[in-house]
Amino acid sequence: MSTPASTPNTERVEPPGVAARARGLTKAYGSGETAVIALDAVDVDIARQRFTAVMGPSGSGKSTLMHTLAGLDSVSAGQVWLGETEITGLKERELTQLRRDRVGFMFQSFNLIPTLDARENITLPMDIAGRRPDAEWLEHVIDTLGLRDRLRHRPAQLSGGQQQRVACARALASRPELIFADEPTGNLDSRAGLEVLGFLREAVDSLGQTVVMVTHDPGAAAHSDLVLFLADGRIVDEMPRPTAEAVLERMKRFDVLHGVASDAPDDPSPQD
Repeated sequence: MSTPASTPNTERVEPPGVAARARGLTKAYGSGETAVIALDAVDVDIARQRFTAVMGPSGSGKSTLMHTLAGLDSVSAGQVWLGETEITGLKERELTQLRRDRVGFMFQSFNLIPTLDARENITLPMDIAGRRPDAEWLEHVIDTLGLRDRLRHRPAQLSGGQQQRVACARALASRPELIFADEPTGNLDSRAGLEVLGFLREAVDSLGQTVVMVTHDPGAAAHSDLVLFLADGRIVDEMPRPTAEAVLERMKRFDVLHGVASDAPDDPSPQD
């Protein structure tokens, strides 16, 4: 169950430059002695127009953090804001509209509609919402992601990297306040993965977007401005201006200190 504020918010709750924030964010699965605490009173600020990576051992709460910040999963306690809007007290219909209008999503499975061409897949969320895309912005996104000559191709006619570029364009097309990317390179070869990470970096640097990416890959995290490290449902460290080598060394220390098994499930949430 979510925990809405006891009184309506009458003051600005968004610090300057913060796209999303959480205070005391807790998520438990089950109850009593068998309860699993996926997130344990997490406080976090997501900086606007920055690329934030979220890393940690398997079972640390990475995907659960992303799902709760995005309004895809309810919280057990605490509060989450997207911009100035507290989302932990919203009804499902309001959350659906907020996600549609203000959040973009990228997943490693692409989630493209096979009967639609690339352009139709890119504009699909706005078509469903009955909204016309900003034509100038849409063309800018298409050109930035190098999709101009692939717009009439269906997913089966595209490589994995091209399909993920289409998914990236779909996430960007509505000019959302936040883009959440869950292992966006997980189904790609190294070359295609680097390509997609470069496009996410470009979305932040050239298009002014805000990206939050969950990843296991130190090389992918090195494209970000800041890495947040989770362990046992808590943010235990952060690394600005990361390098792949520094992130890898930090993750090795996690393995030693926490005795993490590499084949453990990522998060206990039902979505994973």
